[in-house]
Amino acid sequence: MNPRMITFALAVISSVLSFHRVHAEQTPNIILILADDMGYSDLGCYGSEIATPNLDRLAHRGVRFTQFYNSSKCEPTRASLMSGQYWQDTGFGVKRGLTMGEVMKQRNYATFAVGKWHLDRNPVDRGFDRYFGHLAGGSHYFRVAGSQRLDHDVFTQPPGDDFYMTDANADYAIQFIDELQRDAPDKPFMMYLAFNAPHSPLHALPQDIAKYHETYRAGWDIIRKQRHQKQIELGVTKERGKLPPRDPSVPAWETLSQREKDFESTRMAIYAAMVDRMDQAIGCVLNRVKEHGEEDNTLVIFLSDNGGSASDPSTAPKTVEGLLGENGAGKDGYWVGIGWSNVSNTPFRRYKCDMGNGGILTSCVASWPAVIKTGGRLIDEPSHIIDLMATITDVAGPPISETPSEKLPGKSLQPLLTDSPRESHDALYFHLFHNRAIIADGMKLVSSWDSPWALYDMNADRTEQNNLASRHPELAASLQKRWESWYADVPEKRWNASLGEPRYRRIDDPEETYNRRTGNGDEIIVVKRSEASQGRKPQPRKKQATSK
Repeated sequence: MNPRMITFALAVISSVLSFHRVHAEQTPNIILILADDMGYSDLGCYGSEIATPNLDRLAHRGVRFTQFYNSSKCEPTRASLMSGQYWQDTGFGVKRGLTMGEVMKQRNYATFAVGKWHLDRNPVDRGFDRYFGHLAGGSHYFRVAGSQRLDHDVFTQPPGDDFYMTDANADYAIQFIDELQRDAPDKPFMMYLAFNAPHSPLHALPQDIAKYHETYRAGWDIIRKQRHQKQIELGVTKERGKLPPRDPSVPAWETLSQREKDFESTRMAIYAAMVDRMDQAIGCVLNRVKEHGEEDNTLVIFLSDNGGSASDPSTAPKTVEGLLGENGAGKDGYWVGIGWSNVSNTPFRRYKCDMGNGGILTSCVASWPAVIKTGGRLIDEPSHIIDLMATITDVAGPPISETPSEKLPGKSLQPLLTDSPRESHDALYFHLFHNRAIIADGMKLVSSWDSPWALYDMNADRTEQNNLASRHPELAASLQKRWESWYADVPEKRWNASLGEPRYRRIDDPEETYNRRTGNGDEIIVVKRSEASQGRKPQPRKKQATSK
């Protein structure tokens, strides 16, 4: 046998044996952390100037994924993440199949959910022992949301309490861990910690905003170039991946008036403060895990549900005074805007809801000190949120009793964590509204808002600047046929035939259920075919949804 092959085989065997020795000694805890509407480059370890020392520390001790995909929007991603299925199969809200909470209960885990749910029912009815957070798709940061719950109970803010959603999520995550350590210290736990940050509205603590008061006065053009250069130095972006031109709908920074520059630099300072505070909250939770002596044997995975959002529907005055409000902590109704989302998604094109890599690629950090022996590695293997269910069941081991389970499409990330080979996905599929994509054999075929299919080489052109469809029409046609075959596999789950358009959460769809509008900022998105076919993004309709 070739000496290199022998060396490779021995390394694989050693890695597998090492993993199984750890697994046999102690079942790991698992913390799965999800950010909301955070772009690929918003962490320090992915190129940002925002202070994220706790997540950067995880990356230094663990691994970073450079091709980790999501479903491009809050609710589809959560459905896939929580079920281990494509959202088109599980249904919005996870209507078909088990949740992570349910499969981990089968493995004798304590199960906790904290933060934004945005799925059907309450987590404590879906396999989780404890829950604190909001059931709806959005929340105020300084006021308790109408859908806020502590387990089954409506949660009300204590009088005089200085409530901030991000900190409250960390506080209850710590409380649940402390209670388990007190009552059942030998029992492993799985925690799903889903922050609302940095999703709109732009609300942050004044002391955090002050850190970034001057940072963004340089403007989005300079900050974007600085992030790209840092990404090249870190290795998370290949130098051959040229930085695409600024989004054509974003003006050059130098063309803005001073008043516009003040407004834009301030709203990015608030956004950065929200990411900063989320990192602080994560640090508090991980420090408590360390205090309990569980740091080495805890698998932590962090990612975002989609890329930065280009939406900016606010009609509020674009002034610094209006943006900060009377308390200097941000005011309702403001979003970060397309100029800064273009920066957040560096180096990629497009945004949340789109199938461009700016919409579907997320930074993803994983740490597990007992198993990951070579920290700081970059993993380029294409991976997807459907892999998370496969991963946690893999590291947790089989159910404690025989339980029938369906075959899920995800593949465990565990071999990648130990620098071992993993069977690659045959293909990854994407669909939302009239946006479609397939990634297979290093190639990506994509269409946004019914535009013609475009073909890109993900090994040489991850920033999607060189459309190869006209040069390789047979390959494009083959990939299109594969996507259409996947999409047609279970048509009643993926296509609303009576309306002739892709399903989302439709008010007129009897299968779907909704949270009623309670004045907490939650909105129902309705897509009109006329808008989608003309390439316009769907707009929130200010209409109360009713359960059916």
